[in-house]
Amino acid sequence: MKAVVMAGGFGTRIQPLTNSIPKPMLPIMNRPMMEHTIMSLKALGITDFIVLLYFKPDVIKEYFKDGSQWGINITYVLPDDDYGTAGAVKKAQEFIGKENFIIISGDLVTDFDFQKIFDYHNSKKSKLTITLTSVDNPLEFGVVIANKEGKIEKFLEKPSWGEVFSDTINTGIYIIEPEILDYIPNNENFDFAKDLFPLLMRKGIDLMAGYAQGYWRDVGNPESYRDVYEDLLSGKIKLNLGGEAVKYIDGVLICEEDNTLDESVEVIGIVVIGKNVTVKKGTKLNNVVIGDNVTIGSSSKICNTVIWNDVVIGRNAKLDGCVICNNTHIGKNVTAKSGLILAEGCELGELVMVEKDVTIWPDKVIEDASIVSRSVILGSKYKNSIFENGMVIGKANVEISCEMATKLAEAFGAQLPVGSTVLVSRDNSKSSRMLKRAFLGGLLSSGMNVLDYNAVSSPVMRCSLSSHEEYGAGVHVNQKLDDPTSVVITFYNEEALRINTEVAKKVEKAFFKETFRRVDYSRIGQIYNSDHQKEYKEYQKGMEDLLKSHMFKCLDCRVAVDMMHGMASEVFPTILNDLGVDHIMFNAHPDERRLENINTLTKSTNDDMSAVIKALNLDAGFMIYPHGQRLEMMCDKGILLSKQSALYAVLTLLNMEAENLGVKKRVFLPTWAADLVTFNHLEIEYGQYANFKSEKMKSYDLVTTGEGNYAFTEFSTHRDSMYATLKILEMIVNHHVKLSEIMETMPRFYYHSFQVSCKQSQKGKMMRMFLEDAKDKESSTLDGVKIWLDKHDWILMIPDQYNDHLNLYIQAKNQIAGEKIHQIYTRKIEEWMAS
Repeated sequence: MKAVVMAGGFGTRIQPLTNSIPKPMLPIMNRPMMEHTIMSLKALGITDFIVLLYFKPDVIKEYFKDGSQWGINITYVLPDDDYGTAGAVKKAQEFIGKENFIIISGDLVTDFDFQKIFDYHNSKKSKLTITLTSVDNPLEFGVVIANKEGKIEKFLEKPSWGEVFSDTINTGIYIIEPEILDYIPNNENFDFAKDLFPLLMRKGIDLMAGYAQGYWRDVGNPESYRDVYEDLLSGKIKLNLGGEAVKYIDGVLICEEDNTLDESVEVIGIVVIGKNVTVKKGTKLNNVVIGDNVTIGSSSKICNTVIWNDVVIGRNAKLDGCVICNNTHIGKNVTAKSGLILAEGCELGELVMVEKDVTIWPDKVIEDASIVSRSVILGSKYKNSIFENGMVIGKANVEISCEMATKLAEAFGAQLPVGSTVLVSRDNSKSSRMLKRAFLGGLLSSGMNVLDYNAVSSPVMRCSLSSHEEYGAGVHVNQKLDDPTSVVITFYNEEALRINTEVAKKVEKAFFKETFRRVDYSRIGQIYNSDHQKEYKEYQKGMEDLLKSHMFKCLDCRVAVDMMHGMASEVFPTILNDLGVDHIMFNAHPDERRLENINTLTKSTNDDMSAVIKALNLDAGFMIYPHGQRLEMMCDKGILLSKQSALYAVLTLLNMEAENLGVKKRVFLPTWAADLVTFNHLEIEYGQYANFKSEKMKSYDLVTTGEGNYAFTEFSTHRDSMYATLKILEMIVNHHVKLSEIMETMPRFYYHSFQVSCKQSQKGKMMRMFLEDAKDKESSTLDGVKIWLDKHDWILMIPDQYNDHLNLYIQAKNQIAGEKIHQIYTRKIEEWMAS
């Protein structure tokens, strides 16, 4: 048998540890982690290794050479492009031969019994066996379910929490028969999980699940790298460390030759030392791994720390829970609290204090007596990833600095052809203005032309973007509504939809690797400014062409509209006036101070509008949230409609319109929306809204999250509270109904959402337990786990993507039934978490 070692990854998420070395070469107990894997397989008799390279291949080849030093034979395969996991293995087909082989990643740490995995594969006469294990956090892996016979029934590659249906994941360790390679196309980007496995299942080839017991960790980010050391030093996993073991009173020293340790050095726990290391008088080492050519000054205290090669640490240093990379210099009297990652080539001056969880990126100099309380170059939030659903969110001028905004723009611009035009807009906040200006510079340097809208509502910018083919992308910068100290940068594609996960990852990779495209001076982009007049006219005309605008002028209908100090106030009052909508306007002027507390603003808005509606007998009230996307409604009796009531009202109005036209209208709702009420003239599809394209959006008449966001696709494929207001008002007056009358027809049933605290490490387990609970019931894993307990009664559990809690939704025909479901599953969740 031969072994194929995947060693071509970029190591983006584990930056800056992989600044100059590929991830498989990260040291684990002073040996590359890939070496530990190779030695484990060699112990079973495998001596022929095929190593697939891509990123920084020379580092790996220079270290391992032909493998003879380890008593093995290594063949290197370097594809000329990124062909995906399976596509890369296809490139090695000629070296694999006619026997089965094992595929394993070079960037994991494990003590699996590989012989048991081989034996299982042979006993099942399997064509392809996927090794599985259970983990606390399955988000970064492929989640797998197999039946009792071991046949894999379902899997999902790198799911969101809403898609996780088990904590049993694909380890990336495969035993494969050679004929399987014939199903992989040549010179195409082809992935095992996304492409090959579904293809084999469609062909009727059984994929077998080999469950493995023991330790397994994918070293995907700096935190997991530290966790591996914690597990090693606490004895959870044992590796062959080499060297001579010397027992101390409170610990063990495993030491190579040519080292100088003062006799007063105190060793606690496990201490591993490489070659040419000097540790001076009075130093205490507690669970420390030290590489080669390291000097540690006197009276230092080093605890739970990993030190790579060629490092100098001054006297009286105090380091706790740190990773110190190559070629660094730490001055005397330096204190670093738990979580420091000091990248290569850095220098810390004397008396420097580094606070908890700080990352200092490569080649930085920290001056004497500095107090470093946040990461240098990047905020700590961006150690692993930047984007959340096409948005970058962070503390303004802290996590998202001008430097970061410029680099982010350079990374984004590098994904577009030189000469493309990008629309850029912002709200009125000072932080948005500052960061937008920094962002423009990055776009220009990558050869982008910029149409700068300055302060404008995002729906107006998106409308302009979607209606002009010559525009390639859009970016909007705004202050975060519920946190005025934070800013949101939202990226849109040419269809004015948020960029999808694939594009976001490309931008992220360019950002971390700094693979920017800084064009020649003659190709630097230009900025074109707009006074909004053209865009506002196009936006208004689009509405007038669709709406029966004349009806507003001749009907006795008057509404209240609150602009909530948002950017929509620049255009929407004019539109209402020109359409002849009789209205009373609130808060139609910018006020940054009032937007600093959105909860207070919302309460005063609701109170004022309710009083005015009741006093003046108005027909309805509409609250346009500051960014022009979210809409709330108040009925003619001055009662604020809940999210569920507002959704019911809109669907009822749309159903009336469809009936009047003699057609069926299509609606897309999220899986958590209530579905007890049926509408005869609506076709409602429930699902997960993710990475939609314009074509799919346009197949529906309405797309809504049920959170006050409505996209009436006759006008736009994105959320727009201004058009939604006019469309809803048009349907109200066209069908001669009032919102209060619609509310009276709404069936009374139980619908409730709530959150349950849940650590990240238990989310996968909760998904698995819910799925097991659903086995004898009707269920769905389209988004989270949804269990039907009766024809109309169900519970849906979706782990929150970014926070430590579960989102639960319950629908039942009455309050008693709903509260009973709530009690039953609250108790079950408590038991599952405790087990």
